[in-house]
Amino acid sequence: MVSESHKQGSVQSRFRFAHGVSTSADAVIAVEEIAEQLQHATEPDLLFVFISAHHTEEAAQIGAALGRAVRPGVLLGTTAGTVIEGSRELERTPGVSVLAAHLPGVGIHAYCSESLTHSAAKGEAGVLAMRELIGASPLLRSTILFADPFSTPLTRMLPTLNAARVSDRNGHPAGSIIGGMASGGAKAGENTLLYNNRTLTTGFVGVSLSGPIRVDSVVSQGCRPIGENMVITKAKNNVIYELGGRPALNVLRDLLDILGENERELLKRGLFVGRVVSEYKDNLGRGDYLIRNVAGVNPKTNFIAVHDLVRVGQTVRFHIRDAQTAEEDLELVLNAQQLYGPPAGVLLLTCTGRGRNLFDHRHHDASTIQRAFQDDPPGEERAKGGRVLDTGARGIPLAGFFAAGEIGPVGDASYLHGHSACAVMFRE
Repeated sequence: MVSESHKQGSVQSRFRFAHGVSTSADAVIAVEEIAEQLQHATEPDLLFVFISAHHTEEAAQIGAALGRAVRPGVLLGTTAGTVIEGSRELERTPGVSVLAAHLPGVGIHAYCSESLTHSAAKGEAGVLAMRELIGASPLLRSTILFADPFSTPLTRMLPTLNAARVSDRNGHPAGSIIGGMASGGAKAGENTLLYNNRTLTTGFVGVSLSGPIRVDSVVSQGCRPIGENMVITKAKNNVIYELGGRPALNVLRDLLDILGENERELLKRGLFVGRVVSEYKDNLGRGDYLIRNVAGVNPKTNFIAVHDLVRVGQTVRFHIRDAQTAEEDLELVLNAQQLYGPPAGVLLLTCTGRGRNLFDHRHHDASTIQRAFQDDPPGEERAKGGRVLDTGARGIPLAGFFAAGEIGPVGDASYLHGHSACAVMFRE
């Protein structure tokens, strides 16, 4: 029996990550292949498991078999439409992907929604219950969770999760909140969450990491701004009535009149509103906006509805999304990570709307991350232009899945995103 909390003692060795994958349609063979790949990484402290929808009926069997074969301290996972391993995104094919981590000295606390006391409580009672559930402390580095989208009210739960964190020694909220929504099922009851030796079809599962580990999370929302920043001057709930004292839809019409042909074409993919997260920053970049879909417009009343709660005084800017912008944005956030060197392991949660649905080539997000931390090629290779990535190479241990919604931080708080790529970098 695996306990809900697992903690290593003194540091005896450096962090070790390993990843494994099988594309077999046979669940038994898939487990055997992964166990063979992890034969030198057995008994890890933490094992993430991602199972494609092709194996939904065998998900519990696969999770239990991997638990017996690999013997992790904590096992956590979910079913998904597509799984990711290494530099590959296994779209439209059976797949089981795992990420194993030896984390000496790191506090590892597993939890699930069934253990949440006072789950219906609001306000301070709800915050205290969530704080206890995730094991929040000043040493919390990250809490990672996977949730069933049909039974988990994440838009209401995330503010409580954000508030449940305590302050670190610098007075900032300790620990990032990262995760993804299961995407394997098309309706309630069709997703499976793995939690040690158990399976759940509702709620959420998670793990908190604390102590001597660095967890960096990058969120690529893949949008670029159009027009100028504007202040909301009249709004209610999720409806913007006025921007800068003018009817919101009139402002949008004026913007559309000056857009180029290419930008007009991109609008067919949707229009977005970026809400500035911190009003105290003078220079705003892509990462300073929380991107939300425009839900609709009303030509009679000239308002714009968005998938977010808005209020008077907030600064917003219209955005559009395309493959080129998404590619540039991911590379931009990874550039900052290169300053810290290659991570020991990576967890990648990317949207079901990305992959081949957005890009004209396969494996985009996974291969971009691997390429960002590759050694520079010899001078004669650089002279040829471009960079070639061998998608069969092992590279940095990386695993993940295509999510039905991604959880990641923008500023000091975490939000539920769509069409984004959230990457979690683990370093000693």
